[in-house]
Amino acid sequence: MRQFSVRDNCLQIGGISLLRLARRVGQTPFYAYDRRLIAERVNLLRRYLPEEIHLHYAMKANPMPAVVQHLAGLVDGIDVASVGEMKIALDTEMPPERISFAGPGKNEHELACAIAAGIVINMESERELERIATLAAQMGICPKVAVRVNPDFELRASGMKMGGGAKPFGVDAERVPAMLIRIGKLGLDLEGLHIFCGSQNLKAEAIQDAHEKTLQLGLQLAQASPVPIRTLNIGGGFGVPYFPGEMPLDLVAVGENLQHLLTKGKLVLPGTRFVIELGRYIVAEAGIYVCRVLDKKMSRGRVFLVTDGGLHHHLAASGNFGQVIRKNYPVIVGNKVETSETEIASVVGPLCTPLDLLADEMELPKADIGDFIVVFQSGAYGLTASPTAFLSHPIPQEVLV
Repeated sequence: MRQFSVRDNCLQIGGISLLRLARRVGQTPFYAYDRRLIAERVNLLRRYLPEEIHLHYAMKANPMPAVVQHLAGLVDGIDVASVGEMKIALDTEMPPERISFAGPGKNEHELACAIAAGIVINMESERELERIATLAAQMGICPKVAVRVNPDFELRASGMKMGGGAKPFGVDAERVPAMLIRIGKLGLDLEGLHIFCGSQNLKAEAIQDAHEKTLQLGLQLAQASPVPIRTLNIGGGFGVPYFPGEMPLDLVAVGENLQHLLTKGKLVLPGTRFVIELGRYIVAEAGIYVCRVLDKKMSRGRVFLVTDGGLHHHLAASGNFGQVIRKNYPVIVGNKVETSETEIASVVGPLCTPLDLLADEMELPKADIGDFIVVFQSGAYGLTASPTAFLSHPIPQEVLV
């Protein structure tokens, strides 16, 4: 919560008190994202990453239209993972050629929409390449394409490993040269390569190692291309701290190492744009999830705060989005931030499942019915990464303030 201020014992979001914002939204639960914090994070990246780096936003992290509109004026490109996301991105000021479409299971409708829109399609297989070529011929449009590469290495210590070994994502690196030659024969508009090997990493040395291997692989594959590679997307993977004891990523060290690598890389590929694609790192810490205490009960010595929010809105905070051992997200009572009287309590939702747990035995300000529970680090993989249809409760509102 270090990025949010407190006034009169109440959390402030975007310069507005939580109590006033809740009245403005008109209901709980809701998500709130702070536009100033999002802009500050982009500025931080601009400050410490090499000037030559083009920064792209992976909107699967948070596809709220207002957030994407805001970021479109701050970043150099947007990556989408569905036609629904593509339509949101195309409504922004971002030029279509700076929008890319990734995902291992694009159907013909999605591919046709992407071709017609003029965005870059990150191809995930040889079969997808042939489907794109057939559709493009039928439509009379030369599509912009890139090859998503599955490298033979992974991002060490990452929350989710997206490369290395057998993966459903991308084309195995050893098969890419033949695919590049095929793209040339088909006459498609080759944009470049996309190499992504992992996400949610807080270790600078692991990211530095991945950057070195990624650039080395990208430079090697570029030599097999029949045309110059215009763009080399080296992925992302920058993590944010969620749990006690975790330290923020050393962005200075990452940037300095990347500058050293790019200095050598530009000698081999002088006309190539180098792209870093980030989602979570840009928006996660700028968002909160807010729910209201409906009931307070004691069960065999334990205090339970029963709220109107839960895993159906915020699966990650419940510990059911990839956590091996469940840990609590940062949680507070948003309208009693500085109250000295505390208690050990568990925050649960209204769902009929023991998995509906937002905080397990945390020390919190002593809460009453009607108080607001706030879950931090909720700007990424929140609402749209959650099973909102479970038990058919209403979908929460989202606001950008």
